[in-house]
Amino acid sequence: MIRTVAIEGYRSLRSLVAPLGQLTLITGANGSGKSSFYRALRLLADTSQNAVVGSLAREGGLPSTFWAGPETIARSLRLGEHAVEPLASRKVASLRMGFGSDDYSYSIDLGYPPPAPFPTMFQLDPHIKRECIWHGPVYRKATALVDRRNNFAWLSTTRDEEPVMLTQKLADTDSMLGVVADPQRAPEMLAVREALRGWRFYDHFRTDADGPARTAQIGTYSPVLNADGSNLAAALRTILEDRVESEALPNTIEDAFPGSRLWIEDIQGRFEVRLEQHGLLRSLSSAELSDGTLRYLLLAAALLTTRPPELMVLNEPETSLHPDLLPALARLIVKAAEGTQIIVVSHAARLIEELTADARCTRLHLVKSFGETTLEGATLFNRPQWKWPAR
Repeated sequence: MIRTVAIEGYRSLRSLVAPLGQLTLITGANGSGKSSFYRALRLLADTSQNAVVGSLAREGGLPSTFWAGPETIARSLRLGEHAVEPLASRKVASLRMGFGSDDYSYSIDLGYPPPAPFPTMFQLDPHIKRECIWHGPVYRKATALVDRRNNFAWLSTTRDEEPVMLTQKLADTDSMLGVVADPQRAPEMLAVREALRGWRFYDHFRTDADGPARTAQIGTYSPVLNADGSNLAAALRTILEDRVESEALPNTIEDAFPGSRLWIEDIQGRFEVRLEQHGLLRSLSSAELSDGTLRYLLLAAALLTTRPPELMVLNEPETSLHPDLLPALARLIVKAAEGTQIIVVSHAARLIEELTADARCTRLHLVKSFGETTLEGATLFNRPQWKWPAR
């Protein structure tokens, strides 16, 4: 299980170290930094696909994503006794992200490229300056397993041994997780890469008339719901045929829509969702379902997956749902958290109330002070231990 997520220099997250539980609830007012936290997690997952640089470019590049405030925020600034003025930067511009677990932990440090000796239009492309994999939740030089500085990646060894070089030709924009493959000498790199690739993110499913979940799709065995929900019918059918928990989906439908029954219709190889609701004389297809009903089915397909990931992140799952559905959604999330670590980002009071009623739920309330996102109640004494590998 991931114990800690650390983010530094990303949008309003100047320096955030967040503890995670088996079920973690991220709350906060609009503009408090919930979306930035969610995006940072996605960027961290993108390193395993060697796509973090492209993802940052789509967000406007490093100039748009870097922390825009002062390097340090003195008490006099917070109290308004002095105006905020630009000062000479003492630190190197850096965007750092990482996570700590009991087994393998990982961090990445991105920054600007050095001045080019010739004219170039790629001067603002982020370069990867440092990557590191270590054992245990907190970085120490003695626990480092795989290291990367600029274009070099090597295996850390004992003091008396020479480091084992994995490659000396890493491109500045390539993550070592996405490029280096050496399962014999560096199995921990393979473990971290596969763990990150297995993270699942579900964010604002499309439920408009042209949404992929509303049309019949070619059906194949689907233990994992696609991020856009396009294989909804196949994913639900896969859950229905799972002999281990064959009643999980029917029970979920009954909990949310009493007296209803769901099944999947096969139309010459194309699967379509059908829902029979109490009081209606015929079943409804996915094209006829309300936005809230369809979204709930999408969330059910994601959470009842027959192949649970190590981490699942739900961003505002309450969107389009009637408040009366939120208790059933909370029960579904809590049940799913028994088999996978879940992070929920939400500002729905009813869902927050239902989730926090479970003793296993860890609530992190984000607040913004002087433009900086912090954890409510966090101090130097209760903040999780974290140390960044030096560039």
